[in-house]
Order: sequence, then C-alpha cells, then structure tokens
Amino acid sequence: MLDPYRRFRYAKLIHAVRVSLGLLATILLTTGINLPHGEWASVTMLVVIGGLQHHGNIGKKAAERAIGTLLGAAIGLLLIAQQAWLGMQWLTYLVMCVVCGFFSYHAIGKGGYTALLAGITVFIVAGHGDNPVSDGLWRGVDILIGIALALTFSFALPSYAVYSWRYNLADSLRDCATIYGRIIAGQPVSDDEHVKLMNRLNALMVQQRSLMPSVSKEVKMSMNELDAVQRHLRMCICTLEILGNTRPDASDPEVMAHLQASMNAEHQQIRVQLIGMARALKTGATQRLKRPLEPAVNSTLDAAVYYPLEGYRSLIRQFALNVGELRQELAKTASRWNI
Repeated sequence: MLDPYRRFRYAKLIHAVRVSLGLLATILLTTGINLPHGEWASVTMLVVIGGLQHHGNIGKKAAERAIGTLLGAAIGLLLIAQQAWLGMQWLTYLVMCVVCGFFSYHAIGKGGYTALLAGITVFIVAGHGDNPVSDGLWRGVDILIGIALALTFSFALPSYAVYSWRYNLADSLRDCATIYGRIIAGQPVSDDEHVKLMNRLNALMVQQRSLMPSVSKEVKMSMNELDAVQRHLRMCICTLEILGNTRPDASDPEVMAHLQASMNAEHQQIRVQLIGMARALKTGATQRLKRPLEPAVNSTLDAAVYYPLEGYRSLIRQFALNVGELRQELAKTASRWNI
C-alpha cells in the first residue's frame, strides 16, 4: 500500500473503497446521533470526493463547497424567514429565481463551482420557501459534517496527481524511444502500429497538461518548472513527427547504412536517455538522471554524395538536445516529484 506505482495502478479501486468507507461513516454518525436530514452529509461526501481521484484537487473543491454551502444556506434561511413572517409566496418564488439566475450567470467561468453549489443549496435548505427554519439549519449542519468527513477520508491513502504525472511521463518517454527506433530502422510511419503509438503519445501529453495544477499544489513545483518539462516533451514529439516525414528513402540500403554508421553514437545516446528517464520516473531511482553521458562522436559522411542528409542529421541532433534538456529538468526537480 506504500508503493506509489501500485497505488497508481489500483487508484480507482482505492478511491472506491475510500468513498464507500466515507459514506458508511456519514451514515453511522448521522443516524447514531439521530441528526435530522442526515442524508445530506452523505450527499456532500459524494459531491466533494466522489469524482476527485487526485488529492491535490480535494482541498480546493472542499473549500469551494463550504463557501457555496454557507452562502446558499444563508440565503435559503432568509427566504424561509421571509415566507414565515410575511407569507408572500410570490415574493419567495421571485427572489429564488433571481438569486439562482445570478448564481447561474457566475457559474460559467472562474468560481463557477461555488456559484453552482450556492444555487443548489438554496433549494436544499429552503425547498420552495415552505421548509421550517429548523430543517434548513439541520441541512446546513449536515452538509458541513459531510465536508469535514470528506476531507478526513481524503487523507486515507491519497492518490496524488504527481503519481499519474510521473508514470504517464514514463510511458510517454518509452513510446518516444519506440517510435524513434522505428524511424531510424526504416519501418513504415503510415502503418497502424506507428499511428497508434503517435496517437497515444499525443493523448498522454494532453493528460499531462490537465494534471499540472494539481501536481504544482501537491509537490510545490512551480508551473514554470512543469511547463519546461511539458515543453521539452512536446518538442520531442514534434521532432519525431518531422523525422518520420523527412526520413531518407529506406529502400536505398546504401544510404541507410551510411546514415546509421554516421549517427550511431547519437542513436545510442538518445535511447539510453529516454529509457533511463522512464525507469527513473517509474522506480524513483533518480541517480540515473545524474549519470554523466559519453559525448557522441561520429564519423562524417561524404559531403558530395550525402549532402541532402545533413538536414535529417541536424534534426536528430536537435532531438538529442531536447532529450538531454528534459533529462536535466527532471534531475533538477527530482527531490520534489519523487514522493
């Protein structure tokens, strides 16, 4: 249970057990002390952590839920009081519609989750204005209990976003190594296997972007540092796409043989770095990232005959440079993401 990789692999199962135990706790607590409308504590538990797999998001969502709940509960209680004292049903309906329209306006954009929950809580507490004041108060209390329990259970074997970030990045680097190997070996770049690998690599890169805010909160890495890693990965993927489309004619064995011979050191260095980074990310053995590399020294090609290949060789050197810079970024931040 303390192994990050296993917790990443079984994150959904752990999350399901955590939520189930949290719901059981809310049920036992609210029924044990006979709290009215205790079901709202369970509802809140599901709202706060039911759909949140990563620990970095839970605190923010819980705070938004608490603010929205308190605001909505206060407005709901005022509506109940207005209905009880003045008895103006039409005024209650009008104010409810105006208030919820206001919250809906702000539900689109920043702070939208808080605004949406505030509007929902108005109806949870007040109903259509005919709920007793005591019911509204108890529902507000139940919701706050649900928030407190949700935060408590969120710390039980949390699934950190940095785990997903690490292991997705490791998979991306292995795919980069596989795709690069296919390109330099002259394998077709239009077949299903190559396209599948490229699509998976692009999908993983998009997932990495969505994880970055949570990772930044969890391990105190700045967004600039995470952006640097993301940028180097994106440049590697773009370079691979260009290499695949500008590769010399693989049907000419003499050209490919000379190209392989002249770039063998770069090929070896690129593979060592990609696989080494992937292993360091997956196992936590970050010393791999700090091992010095032998400088790549290659023979030269006959400039008169193979001058058109210089552009392709330059792309490979640029790819090697991007891979090296990515390795340096990971080594520099290893003490924070290796948790």
